[in-house]
Amino acid sequence: MRKKSCCLRIGPRFNATCTCVITSDGHSLLWVSEMRYLGIYFVAGQNTRCSVSYAKRSFYRSSNAIFNKVGKHASEEVTLQLVKIACRCYCMD
Repeated sequence: MRKKSCCLRIGPRFNATCTCVITSDGHSLLWVSEMRYLGIYFVAGQNTRCSVSYAKRSFYRSSNAIFNKVGKHASEEVTLQLVKIACRCYCMD
């Protein structure tokens, strides 16, 4: 079984039971309700949806680690610059 390959269904019948998909080498692919593609988590449903819970979790983890290290010793400007650098893909300029 391949861990990197899976199937996700989107559309009006997203929750219908699907048949097993067999690859060329004889392995079957799993049907999942959420999958990651290029760092974006897609969720099965009526319409195409993305989950931001993983991005929020990573942002809070990084910012809390910075706040834990600098505490009250650094100014607000320094702390915000560190958060911006550490969480560059989540912050907007």
